[in-house]
Amino acid sequence: MLLTPRVKASRPRTLRIATALLAAATSATLLAASAPSPAKPLGIGDRLFPHLGNPGYDVLAYDIAFTYRGDNKKPLDAVTVIDARVSEPLERVNLDFAHGKVRSAEVNGAPARFETTGEDLVVTPARPLNQGERMRVTIRHTSDPAPTKNQDGGWVPTADGLAMANQADAGHRVFPCNDHPADKARFTFRVTTPKGLTAVANGLPVATAHLGSTTTRVFRTHHPMATELAQVSIGRSTVVHRSGPHGLLVRDVVPTKDRKAMERWLKKTPDQIRWMEEKVGRYPFEAYGVLMAQARTGFELETQTLSLFESDLFKRPEFPEWYVDSIMVHELAHQWFGDSVSPRSWSDLWLNEGHATWYEALFAEEKSKKPLQKRMREAYRRSDSWRAAGGPPAAPKGPAPGQKISIFRPVVYDGSALVLYALRQEIGQDDFDRLERDFVRSYRDGNATTADFVRLASSTAGRDLSGFFDAWLYGAKTPPMPGHPDWRKAAPAGK
Repeated sequence: MLLTPRVKASRPRTLRIATALLAAATSATLLAASAPSPAKPLGIGDRLFPHLGNPGYDVLAYDIAFTYRGDNKKPLDAVTVIDARVSEPLERVNLDFAHGKVRSAEVNGAPARFETTGEDLVVTPARPLNQGERMRVTIRHTSDPAPTKNQDGGWVPTADGLAMANQADAGHRVFPCNDHPADKARFTFRVTTPKGLTAVANGLPVATAHLGSTTTRVFRTHHPMATELAQVSIGRSTVVHRSGPHGLLVRDVVPTKDRKAMERWLKKTPDQIRWMEEKVGRYPFEAYGVLMAQARTGFELETQTLSLFESDLFKRPEFPEWYVDSIMVHELAHQWFGDSVSPRSWSDLWLNEGHATWYEALFAEEKSKKPLQKRMREAYRRSDSWRAAGGPPAAPKGPAPGQKISIFRPVVYDGSALVLYALRQEIGQDDFDRLERDFVRSYRDGNATTADFVRLASSTAGRDLSGFFDAWLYGAKTPPMPGHPDWRKAAPAGK
């Protein structure tokens, strides 16, 4: 995610089958009515989001069907199927889900009780589940795009349809899930829309079917993905294909009316991918592209294989070309840092945003002569104030009440890129470059913690760097910059 400057604006935030569905829904409703005492919302204990994610199972795959009827203010009909492996005996299965109506629940094909508590959907199967067992949970529900008070993400209404922006913890505002990046899974999306609208999602298209006045498109990811990175776009869009490095599919989605005007930006992507591959190794997924949405979100977002951008970003005259280019590279860099290698906990967010900011700034230096050292010196000057406001890079303060994306503060952007600059100063260019490539290769398609990065950095440098990282990642004050004894920090406010 990258927060970008805003102009002043408000943020919009057949008979047999039917009979079978009705019977299933009625049965599930009766079961729900006789459920035992209310269940409790659970979590995996993330320091910043304690009730996010759920223990007791590992999701292997999601298969999610959405039916959109042409009105982006009305709920979509949806079916979410979750295949998982049980990791500890379970009498109940907690899922993260909010802002939708549950119509029925099944576990392994049998109706199950369900109830909601907090932002958890709690499903009680007909029999307890054993450790090591596979389970399939099927939830028939609605998915509501209407904004609510203190909404932070989920469906984003656009001028011509919808898109998703689920970071940090809003995937469960769209579909039931284990909504934490520590539990990645493969995804299949089945999106039904009226003819004339285009639906696109993460991964690659695998099927298209036309029935009457509707079209259903199916997309599937080839790699596991965190729920916060899910993307489904519906609108009057054109999908533009071109070839990237090694024959990589580059698939951009642009409002049809802007197709020609946006080509000057879209054609930049293959070269940007080549540049990133020179730095950290081969692109990690099956496709990449830019999704230009006619929406005001206040940020751009690294949704996996299809990064979300406000279309206005590419039209605002006050933004110079080099600046927009660097933002494009920021979201591209996230495909390695944050998407392929996802954080184990949200306190590891600096690994995502620090690296994306680092390559954003490095690209601006190499391609547009915007000195990295100058940017880092200014970041050093301001770093103590950023730490005071947001906490140290690897121990960030929690989100402000009702503002969950407020964890995306300056300290996790330039403040964390500054840590990488200091590391390069400390261990040298060659070891730093080798570390970056080894890190994304070692943890590809998985998760990494700050401790993993520190351990690999120490191994690469051939010496213990824990003291260096303790100071730079956890200190209330910014340490002296290696190689720049003359760098000074700004005096505290009021002095």
